[in-house]
Amino acid sequence: MIKSQRNLFNIPDDVAYLNTAYMSPLLNSVITSIDGGARLKSQPWRLSIPDFYEQVDQARLLFSKLINVAPQNLAIVPSTSYGIQTAANNLKLGKKKKILLIENQFPSNVYPWKRLANKSDCSIRFVETIENETITDSILREMDESCALVAVPNVTWTSGKLIDLMALRERCDDINCFMVLDLTQSAGAMQIDFKKARPDFAVVSNYKWMLGPYATGFLYASPENCFGVPLEEGWITRKDSKNFSNLVNYTDHYEPGAIRYDMGERSNFALMPGVIKALEQILEWGVNNIEETLRVQNILLSGRLEKIGLAVTPDEERGPHFISAKLPIKRPKNLLKLLEKENIFLSERGGFLRITPHLWNNENDFDRLINCLSKNL
Repeated sequence: MIKSQRNLFNIPDDVAYLNTAYMSPLLNSVITSIDGGARLKSQPWRLSIPDFYEQVDQARLLFSKLINVAPQNLAIVPSTSYGIQTAANNLKLGKKKKILLIENQFPSNVYPWKRLANKSDCSIRFVETIENETITDSILREMDESCALVAVPNVTWTSGKLIDLMALRERCDDINCFMVLDLTQSAGAMQIDFKKARPDFAVVSNYKWMLGPYATGFLYASPENCFGVPLEEGWITRKDSKNFSNLVNYTDHYEPGAIRYDMGERSNFALMPGVIKALEQILEWGVNNIEETLRVQNILLSGRLEKIGLAVTPDEERGPHFISAKLPIKRPKNLLKLLEKENIFLSERGGFLRITPHLWNNENDFDRLINCLSKNL
């Protein structure tokens, strides 16, 4: 168990921020690193050729340790939609095939597949969960020989419900189906082993559970998918790009691995230091320790929510870092505003309170949440 790390963040004592699934605050060390990077860019004569490469390579290496992959299978991307579109551009599905998504999936993992379906003459099937059936079982029910692709998260963004990636991987192997993952709502808070799950592509945005700056993220491409067409044709991903004086000798060859998929201007001198510092802190804590701490913390908080009459998604059905509590029909329509007046911040998604604490929270935050909900429900 990790004790409260509130002192590492700029969160006032009277603020109960329980909304990591929306956006995490930045660590003080991340802010300092971003400031240092921005100040470096303010004096460009201090920038040298290694500055375009070394921090990017370091970030790639650090993230690879979180998910158990080789660094060369990772690309630097600015967003989930960028990564998913890269995947969609490089997967050959065949005509009349089926693409499986889940109902109420986050749009960044929907629109690229809509475009691909139109282009490839495929159909999209939004999997609905029926009563007494898990999301995993609902997906597996739809995975037949006509299914060419399943594109899902492993934790839903609305309720935090879990999807069993290993069960999907096994079925994908049986029917020769691609698997593409959006892990933005889990990476950094849950242990995920890519050598076991073996996605074809997977994307993570850093501004939630990765505790990193906005407009930064990572795309994983499996070894067999590292030879595709990038979303943009940058110079820095090409072979021998470190030889600046030779850049006008154009080449069709890329650096090996997923580097070809890197975003343009990936050497973000301000943001990349912040990405590195956040990764270093997560690795220092240990993802397993983060996961277990949030699991225990949320089990206790769920019990308190149930005592005041809220129906909470069972522990075994949700990600350990998520709480989803169904709101009563007779509730104030401005409940979130009432909570905000008390400096308590969380989200509502589809009639459920989405409560997503992290290591900066403490017992005072949870007491204030329970007291405020008891008063207003």
